[in-house]
Amino acid sequence: MQEKSRRSNSDRSHATREALLKTGRVLFVEFGYADTATPDIVAQAGVTRGALYHHFVDKAALFEAVVRQEAVEVARVIDAATADIADPAEALGVGADAYLDAMKVPGRTRLLLIDGPAVLGREKIDLIDWENPAGTLVTGLAAASGRAVDAELEARAQLLSAAFDRAALEIAAGASQPRFAILLKGLCRYFLTF
Repeated sequence: MQEKSRRSNSDRSHATREALLKTGRVLFVEFGYADTATPDIVAQAGVTRGALYHHFVDKAALFEAVVRQEAVEVARVIDAATADIADPAEALGVGADAYLDAMKVPGRTRLLLIDGPAVLGREKIDLIDWENPAGTLVTGLAAASGRAVDAELEARAQLLSAAFDRAALEIAAGASQPRFAILLKGLCRYFLTF
């Protein structure tokens, strides 16, 4: 009986955390970080304020968890798209398309590219990025170029990452994804040649 109780407590705790993450995402996307209040989060999630603070130290911690979840999903999409591609240079191009597709999820550019850096700061967002899409980009560049990861390769990855992010922002604002995809693939090829 106690095992069942423990499991259901664990299940309830997991469900509460997921409800907070889901609701937080919706509100952060709709209103932005600054205009999202914790009473609104708990009311829409259907949980108590104590439950929020049991899972997250504060609103910033919830926001960071939402941003991390988004970054993980972007990396997952890229990894899934490139998993069966043997040629690293081809995988880099397919990964570029996958990144742009992943960033089309409504609200994702706001969370990862606008509010994320503004709220969490550059150091934390860089770490989140490195653990997810940027880390995937560095690995892809290293494999495609046949080079070890060094300071120069990381600098190339940072420049490419900035181009990818700018393309995602432009596409979110209504620009043509195919046009940016072609340009990004060209940039990737260029970065592999020097």
